Amino acid sequence: MNFISDKLQQYIDDHTMEESNLLKALDRETHQKVLQPRMLSGSYQGRLLALLSKMIGPKKILEIGTYTGYATLCMAEGLTTGGSIDTIDHNEELADMQRRYFNQSPYGRQIVQHLGEAKDILKTLAGPYDLVFLDADKENYPHYFDLIIDKLKTGGILLSDNVLWSGKVLEKATDEATSALQEYNHKINTDVRVETVLLPVRDGLTITRKR
Repeated sequence: MNFISDKLQQYIDDHTMEESNLLKALDRETHQKVLQPRMLSGSYQGRLLALLSKMIGPKKILEIGTYTGYATLCMAEGLTTGGSIDTIDHNEELADMQRRYFNQSPYGRQIVQHLGEAKDILKTLAGPYDLVFLDADKENYPHYFDLIIDKLKTGGILLSDNVLWSGKVLEKATDEATSALQEYNHKINTDVRVETVLLPVRDGLTITRKR
């Protein structure tokens, strides 16, 4: 969903730090070989994720929805020495591609892949996490929040992607994903345990801080 003109977006891109050559290669291969490449975070959002991670300086990161690992590598840039990322995805066909790029980065040994259903895997992870990135099946966003909140440390940050859902959140829901996102957006804006700001970045990115 485009909130600003293509010309202004190009100006923004031109005045935002560049992604690494490794990330460029991952972006290119994702578009060439993987279905639904628009799911990739991409350069602009990736640089935002990297900068936020560097500002937070996380010891432990949790990612729900790895896809091809682009956002994983971006957030890894902010890890403290000895820090780690737990990243969850159910698509076994992408696991080897993810690992190949992880191992080409300086963070390969710090990234732990978990293959399976997130709602099951989350129950096995202890935390506490300094940073969580939620970018998985939208139908389960409200449920994932319930599983995440106690694993997020006080002052920790939860980032939620695609919360505007191409503007469908403004309409009467006719599908499960839209309905779940409307519920989720209300949930994280009214839960007294957190404070939230929704940014019009790409398809909507929410920054939520645990009080």
